[in-house]
Amino acid sequence: MQRIAVIGGTGMTGQCVVDYALEKGLKVRLLYRTEPTVPERFKGKVQLVQGDVTNIEDVKRLIEGDGVVDGVCVILGTRNKLEATTELSRGTENVIKAMKDANLRKFSIVMSSFLLRPLTEVPAVFHKLNEEHQRMLDLTKASGLDYVAILPPHIADEPSSSYTVVHDEAPGRLVSKEDLAKFIVDSLDQPEHYGKVCGIAKSAKSA
Repeated sequence: MQRIAVIGGTGMTGQCVVDYALEKGLKVRLLYRTEPTVPERFKGKVQLVQGDVTNIEDVKRLIEGDGVVDGVCVILGTRNKLEATTELSRGTENVIKAMKDANLRKFSIVMSSFLLRPLTEVPAVFHKLNEEHQRMLDLTKASGLDYVAILPPHIADEPSSSYTVVHDEAPGRLVSKEDLAKFIVDSLDQPEHYGKVCGIAKSAKSA
């Protein structure tokens, strides 16, 4: 893998994804909405594509661009807005369509570990957002692509340590944003996680 596209790369976790990909020597193509959201350190190092994930043509420009990318990292969020939305699922649908049009197969996508718990255990304030994450997951599972669905718990603003990844369950209640970013990128080259719902958390020995 040499070139990746990142959607949601200007948020807290997304910036870590871009930083880590650059550290690995990958070329990064980043979709961004507005200039002020792009960190200065990315300029000159990252190929910037202005657009919106809810616009299919913008997503196609990101993925196909100056040579099709090898994989896509999707870290869509609502910036702490909890009301009902379909932006995330529409964006997911556009990513899948654009990937298929470009004959691209590998993508990692972040949702919430609430999807691994019974709805009765999910605080009511998160129910609408949880429904949207479920729509994202349903689209991802039905895509037929080599997806890695990553469902982190609380994302902590703390340094990298060591982390655990399991399938179809949540191994803990916290993960470092740095470790989550590493897995978002590295999992694109880890076939054992393709087609899997991955729970991730800080290792018990690091807690």
